[in-house]
This record gives sequence, structure tokens and C-alpha cells, in this order.
Amino acid sequence: MAAEELPTLSKAQKGWALGAAILFLVAVAFLGFALNTGILRNFAIGWAALQIFGYAGALKFANGDFAHPLFKSQVILHGIALMLLIASSIKAFS
Repeated sequence: MAAEELPTLSKAQKGWALGAAILFLVAVAFLGFALNTGILRNFAIGWAALQIFGYAGALKFANGDFAHPLFKSQVILHGIALMLLIASSIKAFS
């Protein structure tokens, strides 16, 4: 059976996909930390679940286009969630 050729991604698509991957890895790392320590466990579980369903749904509606505005809004939304997590951690430890 012949392998199907995948389309090449543009530079913008690669950038948004990389941003989403980095944010997802941060969420998984924080999930591991939260499960180990018990700190913000519910947030960590919910954030990882929201990323999985959010990215999958956005890609489904965008027909696999990582540079689609819907997928970009998901990446920006989770970037804001990371900033809020950092801000609350700084506030809690200061």
C-alpha cells in the first residue's frame, strides 16, 4: 500500500503548531507537578483536557490548517492561561 503524501506546511503553520505543542508540553509538565504535590490539581487536569479538546476541535473546523484564526485563538487562549498561572504563582510565593 502506497503512503499518502502529506502537504507541506507553511512557515506560519509551523510556528502556530510549535506554539501549541510548547503550551501543551507545559500543561503536561504542570499536570505532573500538580499530581505529585496536590497543588492546583483540578486546574492542571482541566487545563490539559481543555487543550486536547480545544486543539482537536479547532483543527477539525479549520480543516487541519494550523494558521486558521480559530486555531490561533486557541493558542492565544492557552498562552493567557499560562500567564495567569505564572502571575498567581508569583503572587502566592511573594
